[in-house]
Amino acid sequence: MNKIFRYRYYLARRTTQLLVLGGYFLANLYGWEMLKGNLSSSVLFGFIPLSDPFATLQTFLAGAVISADVLVGVAVVLFFYGVVGGRFFCSWVCPVNIITETAAALRRKLGLGEKDAPSLLSRQVRYWVIALTLLLSFVFSISAFEVISPIGMAHRGIIFGFGMGWFFLVALFFFDLFSQKYGWCGHICPLGGFNAIVGKYSLIKISHDAEKCVHSQECFLVCPEVGVLSSVGKKSYIVTGKECIKCARCIEVCDSGAFEVSIVGIARQLKEGA
Repeated sequence: MNKIFRYRYYLARRTTQLLVLGGYFLANLYGWEMLKGNLSSSVLFGFIPLSDPFATLQTFLAGAVISADVLVGVAVVLFFYGVVGGRFFCSWVCPVNIITETAAALRRKLGLGEKDAPSLLSRQVRYWVIALTLLLSFVFSISAFEVISPIGMAHRGIIFGFGMGWFFLVALFFFDLFSQKYGWCGHICPLGGFNAIVGKYSLIKISHDAEKCVHSQECFLVCPEVGVLSSVGKKSYIVTGKECIKCARCIEVCDSGAFEVSIVGIARQLKEGA
C-alpha cells in the first residue's frame, strides 16, 4: 500500500490516459456520449465543447471558418491550461507520453547517456517548430502539425487501427531511447511548447523545500523538463518554469519529501521568477 501511495500520481496519470482513450474508443464503437471526437476537438458529456487552441489556430491560418462551438471549446481549454493546470495535457492525457516515458525509463535502466551529457537538441527548438507549423499552415492551407502529429497517430491507431502509424510511433520510441532523452516531448513537440506558453502562470505548481532536500539528485534523473529544477538544493522555491508538465515524478522519487503540489497565485509567481 505504501508503494501504491508513493506512485499515486503515476498511477493516476496512467489511469486518466487510459480512461480518456477508452472514452473515445467506446464513443466510436457504441456511440456513447461521454467523450466524442478526438484530441483536437471533442464534446464532453454531449454538451461541453473542448477544442485544442493550437490545432484551431492552425485551422484558422489554413483559411477555415471557425464555428462558435469550436471557439467556446477553445475558451474552455485555454481557461484550464492558462489558469489551472498548465501543461497538464502532456503528462495526464497525451498518449505519446506513455511512449516517451517508457523510453526514458528503459534508457535509465540501460545506462544510455549520463545526466551531465550535452543535449543534442536545444529545448528552444519546439518554439521554432511552433512558428514553422503556423507558417506552413498559412502557406499551404493545411493544419500542418495535425497531418504528421504522433499524438493524432496514436489516438487514431487506438480507435481505428494503426496501419503505418506503428512505424512512426516505434521510430519515435527509438529516437528517445538511443538519441535524445525526452527528445520529442522535451525538445521538439510544438503542442507542448504552445501549452507551456499558455500555462506559464497557471495556479497549480510544484514547490521545493530546501530544508528537507538531501541532494540525492533523483529528481534530476526523472524530470522530463530538468531545466525547471535549476534552483533545487540551493533554496526553497516554487517551480515557476512554464515547461513543467505537472507529472509529479519529482515528488514520487524524493525520499525526503522536499517536493509537494501547491496552489500559487500569479503575484507570487512573478516574484519567484524575478
